[in-house]
Amino acid sequence: MKRLPPWAKKRLGPASSLHEMKSILRKRNLHTVCESARCPNIGECFSKPTATFMILGDVCTRTCGFCSIDKAAKPLLVDPDEPRNIAVTALELGLKHVVITSVTRDDLPEGGAAQFALTIKAIKDNISGILVEVLTPDFRGDFKALSTVLEARPDIFNHNLETVPSLYPLVRPQADYSTSLDVLRKAKASGVMTKSGIMVGLGETAGEVKMVLRDLFEAGCDAVTIGQYLRPTRANLEVVEYVTPEVFKEYEEYGLKTGLKYVYSGPFVRSSYNAEKLIGPK
Repeated sequence: MKRLPPWAKKRLGPASSLHEMKSILRKRNLHTVCESARCPNIGECFSKPTATFMILGDVCTRTCGFCSIDKAAKPLLVDPDEPRNIAVTALELGLKHVVITSVTRDDLPEGGAAQFALTIKAIKDNISGILVEVLTPDFRGDFKALSTVLEARPDIFNHNLETVPSLYPLVRPQADYSTSLDVLRKAKASGVMTKSGIMVGLGETAGEVKMVLRDLFEAGCDAVTIGQYLRPTRANLEVVEYVTPEVFKEYEEYGLKTGLKYVYSGPFVRSSYNAEKLIGPK
């Protein structure tokens, strides 16, 4: 097992902030990807406070090799109170930028797209001037499901490619690179700002990363996040390489040179990390 270099280590943060945020979430039966995916930024984000709300439960129907979200249990029933509870919590926390993601629910009609739409509406109906960002699964390429989300008018539409195409059989065995690019193209055609993210350190080459950045630009993507893959549990894929900060900077500069409007690249960058700061003055 590779040892963590200094730039890949991060302190958890104050326990009091973690406890307070978790208490707020638990009293309304809400989930966050911050907790379920064991994000290394949880201490920082929960102390701000901010969080990425995860709808449709905390059990996924796919078996991606990088993700620690539960895949063994039976998926939860859709909670009809979830959209309102998220809106109330976002209001209580004073959030100006809310990120909504989900587990992948291939067992539900349209992959649960209706719950995304209801959550977007609940937030916007209750909080004036708030920005809503969604981070969706691929909905198996079902553009009707995608349209359900887009018609609710999120301010930012995010769908992660996660890795380079050659690693999909290992990292995203139930997904398809071309389908994910098509999801982003369709979203962009609706006029919404689009965003995607990838992890590095899984065995990809620099050339493959740069090819993905070009593909994203050609698909009309506006913003890209690039972060270091960190193994969340022993059941997940091992880290092949800890990418240096200098290489992250190189990827950022290359992406901007390619024509992407925003590139946020660094060891601890995650798809929704500092999401409110990515789209703003440089």
